[in-house]
Amino acid sequence: MPENNNQNMTMMSVTQLRKSFADVEVLHGIDLQINAGEVHAILGENGAGKSTLVKILSGFEPASSGEMMLSGSTTSNTAGSVDGAMQKLSFWNNEIAEQSGVVLIHQEFNLAEQLSVSENIFLGNEIRKGLFLDKKSMHEKSRTYLQNLHSDINPDSKISDLAVSAKQMVELAKAQAKHARLLILDEPTAVLTQQESTVLFELIERLKQQGVAIVYISHKLDEIEQIADSITVLRDGELIGNYPARELSKDDMVRLMVGRELTSLYPNIPAPDTESAQALSVEALVVSGVGAPVSFSLRKGEVLGFSGLVGSGRTALLETVVGLRKQASSAKGKVILNGQQVDLNHPATSRNLGIAYLTKDRKGSGLLLDKGLSLNFSLFALHKFSKILLDTKKEEEAFNAAVDTFDIRMKDSSVTAGKLSGGNQQKLLLAKVMEAEPGIIIIDEPTRGIDIGTKSQIYHFIAELVAAGHSIIVISSDITEIIGLSHRVAVMYHGEIAGVLEDDEIEEEEIMRYATGLKSKLLEIHSAEQV
Repeated sequence: MPENNNQNMTMMSVTQLRKSFADVEVLHGIDLQINAGEVHAILGENGAGKSTLVKILSGFEPASSGEMMLSGSTTSNTAGSVDGAMQKLSFWNNEIAEQSGVVLIHQEFNLAEQLSVSENIFLGNEIRKGLFLDKKSMHEKSRTYLQNLHSDINPDSKISDLAVSAKQMVELAKAQAKHARLLILDEPTAVLTQQESTVLFELIERLKQQGVAIVYISHKLDEIEQIADSITVLRDGELIGNYPARELSKDDMVRLMVGRELTSLYPNIPAPDTESAQALSVEALVVSGVGAPVSFSLRKGEVLGFSGLVGSGRTALLETVVGLRKQASSAKGKVILNGQQVDLNHPATSRNLGIAYLTKDRKGSGLLLDKGLSLNFSLFALHKFSKILLDTKKEEEAFNAAVDTFDIRMKDSSVTAGKLSGGNQQKLLLAKVMEAEPGIIIIDEPTRGIDIGTKSQIYHFIAELVAAGHSIIVISSDITEIIGLSHRVAVMYHGEIAGVLEDDEIEEEEIMRYATGLKSKLLEIHSAEQV
């Protein structure tokens, strides 16, 4: 690895940066220095101004006032190239930013679904032979960039055919193709497996050694502790401070972000009585396309966690339970609810029988982002507010009560769901399904992309639901979250439940052994039967 001679040289600096939308100022005089060869983490709760700040840095939004300066020529795009001369950025937009090597990988993918992987990697940055595209070169270079990420994605594959985590790898390959000098990553590991995240961190380390500056946004404080060299903390659009990462513990980061101590991120959730009846029993259910029968049970007053790697089948299984997916045609699986066998062939049937499912895709299928809050709130329990006509007064009263109960924060009640922060969208989604008064709540990725303060709120909501007699299933890729919330943990591997862990078995290494196939209680049972 070549030595990085640009370490600690300033790549970009901003002074008294302000941003207003109409008459509302959302960034209040931010000072920031980003150095070559370093990972600079930006922390803050949802709504703190992180995304607005990095959109300004990358030219997607203009600053309202303040000074921005970038090292080197604003037309050079050689990775790691820093000549030390700072230039003021007077006319700054995304096209100039990318020509200058400043590249933002958005939290929401910016890919053309109907184009191939290689076409996306070089979109707007095509390699040509005379008047024609050099498709062979772009294909070969795309394969190289993907191999740097230990990815075997075919450059000819269509983006629409890829899994979400594979799309993130394509975004990272795009950044390599643009020869980023300053790479901005907004929640890059939200959809990656632990192994894929490790590969990303290896790439970040290589880029650092080449003198590339990395701006990194994540709510996962373990990641920040692992890779960050510097940390900037924002709160409500204000700069709280810039710190060397080594000076801050995770507790310090939380305190600076939320302005208070979070003494207990995970609440004490009372354990169900071991003699308590089963709220839900699933017997030999076969998910279409998988083929393996799956059985599990949920006790009354229990939090049952579902863990496993991305693609292990957790979401597909629970979507089949509630009728969002059909069982395999030859399957004879049973769902027993409160002692009675039921046919959950449609989500509405599940809702009417007291089972609610909170999708992990709150933006795509959980909420109508361009519609109002009260409409989103009442849709799942519309039968409560209408017979022939909608009782808007009753709907408004229920919505206002839910706003207070779930602490949904908004500028005013006339905004659309898409204008809420991720955390408040999640609280609205929770309020929406709870209005149907379910006895069993299935929550898929309850805190993905949510700041630490709102995470704590969600966890305490779950504890309150259990205390009120509800039974909960939590699906999460965050092992710490699974451990912190669950009474028992079902670990899935290749579409099957490899094991159900209880008590002292619920710890990170043991969960990962089952999630990666190193251990399986199914194999243990089969071995015992053979003996």
